[in-house]
Amino acid sequence: MNTYKQIYDEGVQMLRGAGISESKLDGRLLLEYVCGTDMNYLLVHGEELVTPENEKRYMECINRRCAREPLAYITGSQEFMGLDFKVSSDVLIPNQDTETLVEEVLREICDGMEILDLCTGSGCIILSILNYTNDTRADATDISEAALSVANENAVLLKLNERIQFLKTDLFPEDEKKYDIIVSNPPYIKSDVIDTLEPEVKEYEPRLALDGETDGLVFYQRILKNANRYLKRGGWLFVEIGYDQGDDVQALFNENGFKEVELVKDLCGNARVVKGCLY
Repeated sequence: MNTYKQIYDEGVQMLRGAGISESKLDGRLLLEYVCGTDMNYLLVHGEELVTPENEKRYMECINRRCAREPLAYITGSQEFMGLDFKVSSDVLIPNQDTETLVEEVLREICDGMEILDLCTGSGCIILSILNYTNDTRADATDISEAALSVANENAVLLKLNERIQFLKTDLFPEDEKKYDIIVSNPPYIKSDVIDTLEPEVKEYEPRLALDGETDGLVFYQRILKNANRYLKRGGWLFVEIGYDQGDDVQALFNENGFKEVELVKDLCGNARVVKGCLY
């Protein structure tokens, strides 16, 4: 049998050879996932022996990561807004940049409000909002049955399932219920750009959740065209955008009667959110 540190070193070497930039971090996280250990274990217990079963499982995980499968799909979970979310290849992996969208909603939301989340995916956005507010309720839509299944599981795990309803539909619900807030991280990558992205994205994340068609704006156009039918007077719309879409999406907000339209940048200084109020 090999020690904890020996198989860790072997895993890191394999990841480095496969071109994984964060080979040490990924190697450690996968070993912790397999062995049920924490980040201090390598330093304190590195000379302890690892069972052949765990070593085999670890190498299987390493090989999957070497094939550029995202770490979150291997472990089945991803942290977002301080919460753990189940993920699978049926949903986009929650991204730290998207926390900007949640934070902006939390600036405007009040307890007791009703929210509509379009293209919910894993449910990470709307469930985070519900988790950090009181007496709020939500409807969340997605066209993918598999994605809705993951989102519902996350709602149950976070004990928020009694405050949210998941609906399978193409963007908006059939009934025209009015909401205080609409939030969405829709597909916004241009179709011809997807194949230029990192293998982790283009080969593993669901294209349905990425593809914003020819100009990347089709979902924003559909959302802005219909949002006034679903927003209460004084209600807010928040959308995540690509780094180069700020001007175009702000223009759509203005064309559709929104006021106080604002572009918000993420921590890296990239355009990330457009928000506006419908008076």
